[in-house]
Amino acid sequence: MLIVCRGMFQPDVQREVLRKKPHIPGMNVLTSASLPFRQFISARSLLDLLQPKPGLSPLASPPGSKEASCHVSMSLPSASQSQSWLKYVSLGVLVLQTTSLVLTMRYSRTLLGEGPRYLASSAVVSAELLKILTCLLLVFYDHSFSVRALNRVLNEEILNKPMETLKLAIPSGIYTLQNNLLYVALSNLDAATYQVTYQLKILTTALFSVSMLGKRLGLYQWLSLLILMTGIALVQWPTESLGGPYSTPLSAGSQLVGVIAVLIACFSSGFAGVYFEKILKETKQSVWVRNIQLGLFGLVFGLIGVFVYDGERVRESGVFQGYNSLTWTVVALQALGGLVIAAVIKYADNILKGFATSLSIILSTLISYFWLKDFDPTNVFFLGAMLVIAATFLYGYEGKRPAINHSKV
Repeated sequence: MLIVCRGMFQPDVQREVLRKKPHIPGMNVLTSASLPFRQFISARSLLDLLQPKPGLSPLASPPGSKEASCHVSMSLPSASQSQSWLKYVSLGVLVLQTTSLVLTMRYSRTLLGEGPRYLASSAVVSAELLKILTCLLLVFYDHSFSVRALNRVLNEEILNKPMETLKLAIPSGIYTLQNNLLYVALSNLDAATYQVTYQLKILTTALFSVSMLGKRLGLYQWLSLLILMTGIALVQWPTESLGGPYSTPLSAGSQLVGVIAVLIACFSSGFAGVYFEKILKETKQSVWVRNIQLGLFGLVFGLIGVFVYDGERVRESGVFQGYNSLTWTVVALQALGGLVIAAVIKYADNILKGFATSLSIILSTLISYFWLKDFDPTNVFFLGAMLVIAATFLYGYEGKRPAINHSKV
């Protein structure tokens, strides 16, 4: 076992160590003052050295003191168990958020009830407003609930940097378009088909990352993208049966509208995501402040969409027509989902994200078939879905790297 000790190689301590060197067998002490600050010594010699001796006050410090604080280079079982627990929690949150948003959005768009159906454009605006309020609360929390600090941050990061703020108008407008397209897609496609087809965003994000960020993809990544395209093509392969025995079959025209909406959403998601990543790398602003800026532009673009496309219906029945508890659930999931993912994604590696995508596709398929009853799976669909799941895992796969031996300095 190797132990790294801080504070033992200060100048006064070094002289004491060098003076005591003949009495500490097996301990290699480097005499050059220009050597690195941290040294590695054997545990046995260190234990002998730490015995209280007259004249060695720096080494006879009480346990827990800063001068004799030693870090054992081994992972504690409690820390390892906590990290493992956080990974599984992250997996559950990813699956829950991805699956619940798609299913509730699909159910809310196909549910037949009294009165007018809620406007998708107004739901997008409500989600943006809720996201802004949530991010403001998070910034408020980060600054110890200080109103003065919150006001200073908003002035310095948003109002006093108009050009930096304007850079986010492009991805914000694209995200607003994408959110509206998802409502269109789930109004015309079942949840399972939508879930599988929407994984095409992996391809678009990879291509935009190569072209805009200069990233290089390995052999496994390119192979996974080829498998992904094949799987999605099989999922969209036309079949004679378009619905289950309990559902009303969708027309070919409505399915085409849904597929086109998903494809445009995939391209917009890939471009906006990479563009936003590029902006985050160029600046050091908080991700919550960035989301406030995105939300402000999204709110403006969303309101324009409401009055341009649904202005007449808004004048007749109001902005919140058709809203119920299910509608507000969809709004909350859409607004808070991305923030929750941003909070837990640091605990989820590529394998866990692959598991989350796979479980979400499987759950969406089962619930669409047994509960929503708007989906009749075929062998071709299952084959395509398996290829998409395999491509998701393969894209996140990283080849084994040679282990680095840290026992030598």
